[in-house]
Amino acid sequence: MTTAARSDIEFQSDGTTVRGWLYRPSADGPVPIVVMAHGLGAVKEMRLDAFAEQFAAAGIAAVVFDYRYFGASDGEPRQLLSIGRQLADWSAAIDYAATLDGIDPARIALFGTSFSGGHVLRVAAQDRRVAAVVAQCPFTDGLASAPTVGLRPLLGIATRALLDVGAAALRRPPVTVALTGSPGQTALMNAPDAAPGYTALVPTEFTHPNAVASRIGLTLPLYRPGRSLRKIEAPVFLGVCLNDTVAPARRTLRYAAAAGANVEVHEYPAGHFDIYVSPDFDKVVADETTFLVEHLRPS
Repeated sequence: MTTAARSDIEFQSDGTTVRGWLYRPSADGPVPIVVMAHGLGAVKEMRLDAFAEQFAAAGIAAVVFDYRYFGASDGEPRQLLSIGRQLADWSAAIDYAATLDGIDPARIALFGTSFSGGHVLRVAAQDRRVAAVVAQCPFTDGLASAPTVGLRPLLGIATRALLDVGAAALRRPPVTVALTGSPGQTALMNAPDAAPGYTALVPTEFTHPNAVASRIGLTLPLYRPGRSLRKIEAPVFLGVCLNDTVAPARRTLRYAAAAGANVEVHEYPAGHFDIYVSPDFDKVVADETTFLVEHLRPS
């Protein structure tokens, strides 16, 4: 496989600098582009490059970015996870992608995974510039995901969230909660495969905080982006992990059953974190690439 040219980029989102990568394929003429960002508290170095390289090898450019407050992007306080601001970052990234030289603004796709797999459904339901959507192991329903954490950890998250709201009001540093933990621990993801699966995505010698501002615990259970699926007009690739312990497959499949014929459901006998690495990665990225090539052809 030919290695695509990758360059560092930055753009503005509500006055804050967002940073990422641009992959350009070795292809002539205006090319399609896929806009990509990661899941809950994750950053682009956690295997998004592997997906972008595959798409670029197929002739599709890619913008991969970190949300405000995370990774290479600016924003204070660090590790602040705001659903509304992340959705705004997606819109800003689409704006940026549409202005790039050599890019066809009529062929912009979105790629979301886990938490961002829900974000792309929300964005595509409202932004008619989106020509295709890939949502893999998507977080579609906070009410369905909450029981996977357990009652006692949920109470711990709620307590820390209220303390964090108080800290914000007093302009103090955030009160944080762990992103991943062992079963029974107070963490946003504490299924048996969550901590090892998430940690395995972090490159060697790369430091990634295992915590976010706890206030997200008050809004996370109420976030139900799967309801936007039936409102999307563009083709949708829905990659569902049947053994998902974080974003239950049953609820996602229920949303898909109520959606239109534009939604392609691809089921994988894998866990939530398995599709980022081989052998499951090889199958899912091949399916996603085929989908994007088909639906991003010049009109």
